[in-house]
Amino acid sequence: MARTKEFDPDVVLELAMDLFWERGFEATSMSDLVEHLGIGKASIYAAFGCKHELFSKALQRYLQLADERITGALSQPGPAVPAIRALLGRFVSEACDEHRYLGCLVSNTAVELAARDPEIAALVESGWASWETIFASAFERAQAQGELAADRDPRALARFLLVFLQGVWVFERTPNAATRLRDASEMVAAFLFG
Repeated sequence: MARTKEFDPDVVLELAMDLFWERGFEATSMSDLVEHLGIGKASIYAAFGCKHELFSKALQRYLQLADERITGALSQPGPAVPAIRALLGRFVSEACDEHRYLGCLVSNTAVELAARDPEIAALVESGWASWETIFASAFERAQAQGELAADRDPRALARFLLVFLQGVWVFERTPNAATRLRDASEMVAAFLFG
């Protein structure tokens, strides 16, 4: 008779995601995962595979949650520009929180692994492509509603915003970045929305 799992795989996956987010892939050992997740090594392997597979699944979960968060913020009915501004402001505000220092799991992963791990690089790229598409849709909506000039390229604006936010999340990992982030955010908003 097969033994039933004594843990919720979704909860464990999010706990793993949090640990990888805090420490990175290389600095997180299997012993760290066993301790943090509260389940044995054999159970981790049985449910998620090796550490790399667990990391990949945790990154995919992070991407899913981020997509939901960004889509939710930018797909509300009404004017698009205030929604984009609010999302930008919220990300910068979170990055200025002196107690976080986490950055974005995707940007952290890009720096740590993407250059030497094609599977992880593909996940990073899929996340960035998804966010770019969500941002472009919001800029297209702003254009259709007359909030954004017709000569602005929504896809280029989306790429600009994506690259800026990746920089925000890198700066978030450093102390005393708040002034730089707030000043840069004001300049980005001025460029995007005039």
